[in-house]
Amino acid sequence: MPPPDDPQPGEAHEQLYHSNKNRTFVRAIQGEYGLTAELERLRSMPRVQKASEIKFVDGPQAYSRHYVEPKDGITQTFHLHLEEYGPGGKSQKHGHVNEAAFYILDGRGYEIHDGERYDWEAGDVAIVHNNCVHQHFNADPERPARALVIKTKPMYMFMNMLFQKQVEPRQTTPTPEGVGFEVREEEEDFNHPPEGY
Repeated sequence: MPPPDDPQPGEAHEQLYHSNKNRTFVRAIQGEYGLTAELERLRSMPRVQKASEIKFVDGPQAYSRHYVEPKDGITQTFHLHLEEYGPGGKSQKHGHVNEAAFYILDGRGYEIHDGERYDWEAGDVAIVHNNCVHQHFNADPERPARALVIKTKPMYMFMNMLFQKQVEPRQTTPTPEGVGFEVREEEEDFNHPPEGY
């Protein structure tokens, strides 16, 4: 069972996931030697996560929708989430031991990794290497950008590779161009925006 301060799927996006001081990084596995009850529990878990049932958290420049992470009880080894950056928005600046892959669904932007800039656009994959201090930026002052993020952070934590550090927190105010921006909770086709978008 997750700690009471862990945001749950469907909670209002005003709850700040990244500033939460009580998160579940690796969940306990316990039971008899054969782990029969744990295997039965895992096999009973849903195999499809519905985006409509999971709300975005954080903002107002960088939002996250966490599809899979250890606290959910579905997996222990990886974390999958969707990031949306508002117009001109940016993420927190941070570093961690684990790698991460960002598949860019839409928009254009860039990364700063250990002081070096890497530009990206829809269809690209941005790789964050181990122990890299990094930050993600939306380069478009008018439109949002989205990335699907897959990382093995839980596996690294499980192996006691615990180092991670926040250098600059997520912004708590929108960019001037992002005032009034609302995260796209209900969009149906993220890869193919409507004509004229």
